[in-house]
Amino acid sequence: MPTALQRSPVPGPTFIRLLARVADADVPAPGPALGERLGQWIDWTRAVALAGALDGRPSPSAPAAPATGPDGDDEVARTRAALAEAIATDLPTPPAAATGADAIDFAPYRQHCLAMQRAMQAATGRLRGRLRDRLAQRSPELARLAEVDAVMELTLSPREYKLLAGVPLLLGQHFDRLRAGATAPGQAGAASAAWLDVFHRDMQDVLQAELDVRFQPIEGLLAALRTP
Repeated sequence: MPTALQRSPVPGPTFIRLLARVADADVPAPGPALGERLGQWIDWTRAVALAGALDGRPSPSAPAAPATGPDGDDEVARTRAALAEAIATDLPTPPAAATGADAIDFAPYRQHCLAMQRAMQAATGRLRGRLRDRLAQRSPELARLAEVDAVMELTLSPREYKLLAGVPLLLGQHFDRLRAGATAPGQAGAASAAWLDVFHRDMQDVLQAELDVRFQPIEGLLAALRTP
């Protein structure tokens, strides 16, 4: 079995692959097809709303507004860049008094992870709503797409929140394994200190991959807005 500092590559989508790596686990076999899963996740009230959005009769929208600039591209780019910079630069710093691995605690990293997740959720939710408003002003077809996206967000957000809530736990377990390896007999000096740098890189990679996942619906809405 590979050690915490010497891991074999794990196949799969980037976010899943990174989570499997920090969890020191294999990627599970593919489950039911997406359509089957959606059928299990969508209750009857959401199913009715989704059917209404798909049947070609979108809710009345405001009159089309004249174009005033890029369709959210600049705002999306700025927001994503700010979040990516925070992931790259805002990691907690161990206290100066910490002289060994045992003196470094995961709690600040957990708070950082939770704060980044809240920031990502708030920013992407705001952007997604604004892009749907722009779609609704373009045409009946795009207004219907906006309604479908709104229903899907309401349907899938609780499950997404539940699944992503496990990320800090997996990172905490990864932190503990790396720290334990650094305090094992025979580990000393620069070699034992390297574990924290490894954890920093892994945490940043996981949060960046989560950011990419959270922005996928936004990229889809932007693509629709760019369509002539």
